[in-house]
Amino acid sequence: MTARTHLPLDAGPVIVGAGLAGLVAALELAPLPCTVVTTGEVGTLAASARAQGGLAAALGPGDSPEQHAADTLAAGAGLCDPVVVRRVTDAAEGVVDLLAGLGARFDRTPEGAYRLGLEGAHGRSRIVHAGGDGSGAEILRAVAEAVRHTLSITVLPHTTARDVVVHDGAVVGLVVEDAGATRRIATDRVVLATGGAGGLWQHTTNPTGALGGGLVLAARAGALLRDLEMVQFHPTALDVGTDPMPLLSEAVRGAGAVLVDAGGAPLLPDSLAARDVVARAVYARTQRGQGVFLDARGELALRLVEQFPAFGGACHAGGIDPVTDLVPVRAAAHYHCGGVAVDERGRSTVPGLWACGEVASTGLHGANRLASNSLLEAVVLGRAVAADLREGERSPGAPPRPRSSPPPDGPHPAASRWTPATGQGDLTAIRTLMERAVGVVRDGPDLGAASERLRDIAARTPAGRVHDAAVAALMISASALARTESRGGHARADYPDTDATPRHTDIRLTDVLGPVGPDIARSA
Repeated sequence: MTARTHLPLDAGPVIVGAGLAGLVAALELAPLPCTVVTTGEVGTLAASARAQGGLAAALGPGDSPEQHAADTLAAGAGLCDPVVVRRVTDAAEGVVDLLAGLGARFDRTPEGAYRLGLEGAHGRSRIVHAGGDGSGAEILRAVAEAVRHTLSITVLPHTTARDVVVHDGAVVGLVVEDAGATRRIATDRVVLATGGAGGLWQHTTNPTGALGGGLVLAARAGALLRDLEMVQFHPTALDVGTDPMPLLSEAVRGAGAVLVDAGGAPLLPDSLAARDVVARAVYARTQRGQGVFLDARGELALRLVEQFPAFGGACHAGGIDPVTDLVPVRAAAHYHCGGVAVDERGRSTVPGLWACGEVASTGLHGANRLASNSLLEAVVLGRAVAADLREGERSPGAPPRPRSSPPPDGPHPAASRWTPATGQGDLTAIRTLMERAVGVVRDGPDLGAASERLRDIAARTPAGRVHDAAVAALMISASALARTESRGGHARADYPDTDATPRHTDIRLTDVLGPVGPDIARSA
């Protein structure tokens, strides 16, 4: 890996984002040169590092990729692509082997087999963990270390992607900002691996910078976005007033902890039901001003603190002793199941623009992600994108790479559009709107009012981080308004039933520039 403070003249494929999907794509491209653009350093800031649940793979006796696929399809509530689901679940064992080969230290039994955990809506124990509930951090550590030792990868740290440049309908460059200077990299291959949008909500487990920026980059380039209303709210975020909220892994419930009310009565017959079901139950109680708690008191908590260090550490930091105390939780925005519409190779509808990881809508998660499928998807789709890019390099008769004015290392004319990260008040307003109107349960009047307010914020906010957050929030809100049913992670109080025929919600940026809602397409 080469870290640069200036922009390369020949960037090769440019990957925006240094989470698991982006770094796997970069590694798989080697020895083909590529450039990674990241707002921090490699291995930091990415939401991948915060993933606690692990990686789902059918490795246990009596389990199979077919059963894993069936559980994934059931959780996805009719919006999964069965072909994509089988492709991903079939690849899971190879993904575990790949990551272990890169040095990821997965938890094992004394006999050396992978220790498999149970999580919500899985019919079998099939979650491969690393460090108990530190799976994402350990996996990203191993992958980032491999990237640092790969000479074909150039990293532009502390750099923000601002615009995908499109000419004649295809990608010709990427505008980036570094230390206040806005420039353009000439490239006809951009991969968005920017992560999710959970930071748009007041209560979230995501990094505060996860504001849907990749969605806006793709939308401005003309790409189709799909099912943006499908947001997964995790039912057990530690409720001690921190931002972001510490995630308490579902694996903690899989190991015996139970969701209860203040009196210790179970909240649900099954604390490991699908996440959308559990999140709505938690939300309903908190809306009534009643607390919800994880109960692991006694000997169970002693075992859990040892098995899941992040759980114990979060409780300790919040002043809670799970051995003697109930642990307060609430539902929080956790994972975006919708995103940039891509095919099985990660190709968007714009030539030269790929997407992988949480920013992409691949057909795996549908209306509700099955626990611990996201790290798996990040690796599978990151590899698929790299394979497609490599194949393009080998294609005979490929046209020359475009080079248009201004030169790649020169200032971009749009530089004056971009302002520093101002408008904190507007960002707070956006997060409050999303929490109230586009939260666990929605309704038409609130969604309509929120969409108009978000459009107003976007219209009066200078180009930059807060403007993009408003645009991302608006597209999500408009998509939620357009889906007049309840399905998976999208619950409408005014439309509680589920349509007989599952349909996707497809949206482009132009759909939210006019009246919100009616013009947004629904596709089978």
